[in-house]
Amino acid sequence: MDTKVLIYEDNEGLRNSLVGLLSREEGFTLAGDYPECTQVLTHLEKLQPDVILMDIDLPEMNGIEAVKKIRSITTDVHILMLTVFDDTNSVYDALYAGANGYLLKKYISNRLIRAIKDVMEGGAPMSPAIARIIINNIKQRGAPKSALDYKLTPREIEVLISLAKGNSYKMVADDLIISIDTVRSHIKHVYEKLHVQSQGEAISKALREGLIK
Repeated sequence: MDTKVLIYEDNEGLRNSLVGLLSREEGFTLAGDYPECTQVLTHLEKLQPDVILMDIDLPEMNGIEAVKKIRSITTDVHILMLTVFDDTNSVYDALYAGANGYLLKKYISNRLIRAIKDVMEGGAPMSPAIARIIINNIKQRGAPKSALDYKLTPREIEVLISLAKGNSYKMVADDLIISIDTVRSHIKHVYEKLHVQSQGEAISKALREGLIK
């Protein structure tokens, strides 16, 4: 079954490029493309996308606010942020809102298709510059400060660290030498303990509160 992709991008040239890129790839169907996201919940219900490509700097309502609205009703759809912003606040705001990945627009042509496939497999794809921001933040945090407060196990912390680096479930499993089902089980427990509903929110909360290093 094809992966249905919904696009929100106000730059018409870039939006058309994204449509063209997806149309040339097997296994993808365009659910719709729009220059703004004020009707995102209506589109979500009507079009039933698997993946949403969301710009941040959109007119009337920005992409991060749209992500919050989406996550208020569902955690099933995967959301990839496409943006020129690589500052720390934008990264964390998007992830904390519930985005599953974060790509800089300059990497779209050669990384987008792989990123969509990764997110469908449970990964959290990020451009190299974004991954560096997160990894540097992890290093600066030092030792975990309050992981015990959430009763996170050492293995759950390892899973979180691996996910924060942009690894898919399969890559996490290979990295930690465990099965994908075990990875899913750990992630489910992490969601419950951190009181979050998405992978992006879990990573952002863990980083902000110094739960992972």
